[in-house]
Amino acid sequence: MNITDIRIRRTYQDTRLKALVSVTVDHDLAVHDIKVIEGPERLFVAMPSRKDDNGVFRDIAHPITPEARHELEGAILEAYHNHIQNQQNAVAADH
Repeated sequence: MNITDIRIRRTYQDTRLKALVSVTVDHDLAVHDIKVIEGPERLFVAMPSRKDDNGVFRDIAHPITPEARHELEGAILEAYHNHIQNQQNAVAADH
């Protein structure tokens, strides 16, 4: 899997949901509405999902292997941390 772009679409401050992210793979496939969520021990990535007729949330798209999940989550969290750091630097530069 070659992640060619990660875009932090929106960030949130006062909720467990910290960001909505879009990822592009191989310049050919985009996956939107990936969530960065603050869990009890760490940030984690939740893939886009929808509720089925039984009320169970099911992923619309997701990595198949643990290695792919680890790679995708690591890249998204790194992009999220960089985005937050850039925002903080911009605020500090304005003051």
